[in-house]
Amino acid sequence: MAKPMQPPKMEALKRRIREHRRDRSAGEGTFVRETFCMSREEARQKAREWFDAFPKAAYWTEVESWRQLEGDRIEFTMRRLPSAD
Repeated sequence: MAKPMQPPKMEALKRRIREHRRDRSAGEGTFVRETFCMSREEARQKAREWFDAFPKAAYWTEVESWRQLEGDRIEFTMRRLPSAD
């Protein structure tokens, strides 16, 4: 009969999370992100600029998140790979 799985010890889990975050922030393979806050038309233009400069097929460019603020302003984050390699 198999033993039931034991949850990981909290310290080991915290250590693994720290290691993962440190490795991710080292730069290799991480996404480049930039957040903007603009009028709706300016936001559309900025997103077009990103897609023109960094084509989605090569850089996995996308609007990662967005929200509408007061006064028809849009806050959004663009994301892409650092290179097309």
